[in-house]
Amino acid sequence: MITLSERTRILSPSMTFAIDAKAKALAAQGIDVCNFGVGEPDFITPANIREAAKAALDAGQTKYSQTGGLPRLRALVAEKLNRENNLPYTPEQVMISTGGKQALYNVMMAILGPGDEALIPVPYWVSYTEIVKLAGATPVLLPTSETTEFRITPEQLTAAITPRTRMLLLNSPSNPTGSVYTPEEIAALAEVIVAHSIAVVSDEIYEKLIYDGLRHLSIGSLGEDIFNLTLTCNGFSKAYAATGWRLGYAAGPKHVIRAAIDIQSHTTSGPNTFAQYGAIAALEESQESIEMMRVAFEQRRDLMYAGVSAMPGLVCPKPHGAFYLFPNISATGLDSITFCDRLLEQEHLALVPGVAFGMDTNVRLSYAADTATIEKGVERLARFMQSL
Repeated sequence: MITLSERTRILSPSMTFAIDAKAKALAAQGIDVCNFGVGEPDFITPANIREAAKAALDAGQTKYSQTGGLPRLRALVAEKLNRENNLPYTPEQVMISTGGKQALYNVMMAILGPGDEALIPVPYWVSYTEIVKLAGATPVLLPTSETTEFRITPEQLTAAITPRTRMLLLNSPSNPTGSVYTPEEIAALAEVIVAHSIAVVSDEIYEKLIYDGLRHLSIGSLGEDIFNLTLTCNGFSKAYAATGWRLGYAAGPKHVIRAAIDIQSHTTSGPNTFAQYGAIAALEESQESIEMMRVAFEQRRDLMYAGVSAMPGLVCPKPHGAFYLFPNISATGLDSITFCDRLLEQEHLALVPGVAFGMDTNVRLSYAADTATIEKGVERLARFMQSL
C-alpha cells in the first residue's frame, strides 16, 4: 500500500466544491435545486474577451508562453495597477499565473517555511489556511464577529504578531463575508505592518465588486514602506466572469516575484497562452461590462439581504462587496454542517457551512445567481427557518 505524505494528512478538502458537487448531483436527478453555494459569476465572459482568445487560437498562439506570463500582459497589469490602484509596479514585478489561487500559492510558498506564522482573519477563504500549511508554516487565526463586520483592528493585529510572524493575509472585499475595510482601517493596519516589518498578502480579487458608493483602497498604495512589504494578488475570474479561464496575477518586490515565478516554473509552467490574449483584450478594451455586472450584483445583494435580514433567527451584517452574505445561525441551535445538510435535503437549497471558513456559527450564501433564483431560494430558506 502506498503511504501518503504528511502534507496530505494535514489538509482539509474544499467544502465549497463538495457542496457544489452535491447540489449538481441532485440537479442531475431532475431535482429543482437552488444553488447559493458557488462563488462564481453567472454571467458569461464578455464577448470581446472571448473573441480575442478565438483569434489567438486561429493565429496559432498555442505554444508555451514565458513562465511569468506574456510580456504584453505583464506590462498591461502593471499599467492597470499604476493607473487604478496607485501601485507603482513595473512589468518585472508582475507574475501571471493559472488563476488567482496559484498566484497566492506561489507568493506564499516563496515567503513561508517551517517555523513561520501567517496571520489570517476569521472567517477566511478556504484555501488560505491550507496553502500556509502546505508551505510548512502555521496559520494563526484572528477571530472577528458581526459586531465589527468581520474586520480586525490594528490593536488585534499588534497583539498577534510574534517573532515568528512573516505575513498577514488581507482580503477586502472579503470572501465569505462581503466585508470591506474602510481607507482609514487599511491605513491603521498598514502602520502596524510597517512598524513590525512583516509582509502583507493583499487578495484583491473582488476589488471591482464594491457597493454603496464605497471605494477600494490597495494597502500597498499608502507609501513606499508599505508598498515594499506588499504582495498584491488579483485575477480575471470575478470582475470579468472568467472563472474557467484560470488567469490570475501577483505583483510585489522583484525578488519575491522572481522566486514565485521560479516556483511556477516547476509546477505549472506558464499560464494558458491563448487565454492570456483574452486577458490582454480585457485590460485594453472597454470596461463597460464590469460596471454592468457590478450594478446587477448590487441589486441582487439588496434583494437577498432584504429577505435574509428579515428572517427571525438570522443575524446578518449588510455586505458592501463581493457577492456573499454570511448570516449567523446560532439561534437555530444547529452547527453549520447540520444546518446546510438539512436545508439541502428538505428544501433543495445549497449553502456553504461556515465551518469551511473557520466560523461554525454562520453559513455563506452567494447571490451570484439570477433574480428569479434568488427569490425562490430566499422563500425556501424562510420556509426552512419557520420549520425549526
